[in-house]
Amino acid sequence: MAASMESLEDRIGYQFTNPDLLRRALTHPSIAYETRQPRADNQRLEFLGDAVIQLILTDELFNRFPHYTEGHLTKLRSRLVSREALCQLGRIVDLGRHLLLGKGEAASGGRDRDSNLADALEALTGAIYLDGGLEQARGFIHDNFGGFIEEIASRPVENNPKGELQEQLQAIKSSSPSYVILSQEGPDHEKVFVTEVRWEGFQLGKGTGSSKKEAETNAALEALQEERWKEVEVGE
Repeated sequence: MAASMESLEDRIGYQFTNPDLLRRALTHPSIAYETRQPRADNQRLEFLGDAVIQLILTDELFNRFPHYTEGHLTKLRSRLVSREALCQLGRIVDLGRHLLLGKGEAASGGRDRDSNLADALEALTGAIYLDGGLEQARGFIHDNFGGFIEEIASRPVENNPKGELQEQLQAIKSSSPSYVILSQEGPDHEKVFVTEVRWEGFQLGKGTGSSKKEAETNAALEALQEERWKEVEVGE
């Protein structure tokens, strides 16, 4: 059973003028699917909230790091708006307890599902924007997640190429990249591996190394440098 709307308002430090917006932000599409009746869910608010979060974080990064290049700022923003980051934000405010789910979705672990938490976090931000305006939405993000944002933004961008690539791609679509060994040659003590990284059916990069891990890391580095995913048309 979902926790009360009031307890979530207390948790996030924002009181809604229009409580229906909050209820809609927490309503998963599974409810309408199970009841076979039209019911407003959080998908439209999710669409709006995604844009609001992007704007707030773009402004934050632009002002905080005046000497960073466009590419560096883009990588930082992609890290902050990745599905992984957004679901962590949802867990920070215990959003799963408040979701309104169909019985099947709730029984299958929907309250802790990454996609549900990320979508609801975006929808909640969109609802706050509609209810109180941009500054209230900005306050919600900064007050609840300022420390988390600071921690992520402080990490070296290329510290974990495979993780960085996954975050960038999952900001576009939830599917993860895959790594395929193209060849391995040489004796056991001098193996040379060649690996490619693929996503949505396209090759994004190739890498060579003396171990599978090193080859995958180098493939991810090439993918980050080439940014070939920008040429990929991603379906729903």
